[in-house]
Parts: sequence; C-alpha cells; structure tokens
Amino acid sequence: MKKVRERCTEVGAIMILDEIQPGFGRTGTLFGFQNYDVIPDIVVMGKGMGGGMPVGAFTASPEMMDLLTHNPKLGHITTFGGHPVIAAACLATLQEITQTNLMTDALKKEKLFRALLVHPLIKEIRGKGLMLAAMTKSAAITNEVILRCQNKGLILFWLLFEECAIRITPPLTISEEEIREGCAILLEVMDEVLVLN
Repeated sequence: MKKVRERCTEVGAIMILDEIQPGFGRTGTLFGFQNYDVIPDIVVMGKGMGGGMPVGAFTASPEMMDLLTHNPKLGHITTFGGHPVIAAACLATLQEITQTNLMTDALKKEKLFRALLVHPLIKEIRGKGLMLAAMTKSAAITNEVILRCQNKGLILFWLLFEECAIRITPPLTISEEEIREGCAILLEVMDEVLVLN
C-alpha cells in the first residue's frame, strides 16, 4: 500500500481507495487504509456508513473538494444527496462505532474466528477484523461449502476476484456465541465435504 502511495505521488496520480466494505470499523480501525499508514487522496464510502440505510459518499482534501465548486460547478450533485434521514443515520452510526468498543471487539472476534476455523480444507484465513476469507484448495470446494452452509442457515459468500475464498463478513455486533455457532456449522459442513472429496 505504501509503494502504491509513493508511486501515485511520484507520477502525479490520484490515489482513490474504496472503503465501501472495509470502512467503518470492520478491520478494527475506522477505515481499512489506516492499518497501512497511508493517506489516500480520495476515499469512497458506503454500506457500513449508514448502519443499514442506503448511502454512498466520498471525501478528499479541502483543496480537492474545492474543485467541485467550478470543475464542473456542483458536478457531484445526486438525486438523493444529503437526505436528512440518511445523514442522521450516518451520524448515529459513526457515533456508535467511535464511542463504543465495536472496533477493538472486531479484532478480538477475528482472533476467535482464527482459533475456531482449523480444518484440513482451510489452507489459511486471510483478512483483518471482521472482513475475513477462509481459503480452500479449489473453487469447487468453496462453492460446495457455501451452498451447504446456506442450507443449514449459515450465510457465507464468495469473493468476486478469488474463487477459492469463503467470505466471512458478519455484522460488527455479532456475539461470541454466534461466532461459535456459525463456526461449528462451517466445520460440520467441511467435514461432510471432506468425505465427498
């Protein structure tokens, strides 16, 4: 990440980071990029920002934001931009995330996931906080595990760019009991898939 930042600065490119999923406490810091000690030029946000309400936003330095006053003038206007209910939801969400232990708890919960998810079908666990991926050896195994878990009431997902990853991104408010229950289902399913493979 630091090398990308250095290269952008070197060639005059704008570094834009997508914090739509890792932002708002999911990786143990308010924004995922804060784990890498870099400052982007533009940050794109959404999802976790609204606490369940639909929202999208971006921010940048005052100098860069000032460009929107004339190039083109108010070129960032959207149909629903600045809606008061959404703005109130975002403020309440930000306060809840920053004034509670949700971010530090995300790192503790990560440790619990890593301790529980030990299985021959799991090559490694990637990610940080509550943005994890259990890596299997094949797309077929990943697919089978995710679909079988779904049938048992455990919702997991795929990653669009890595076919061997089982995405584990629960809400920040997930309890340790729920983590243990979900991991037990996942391991049970992996035992079933291991027998088949």
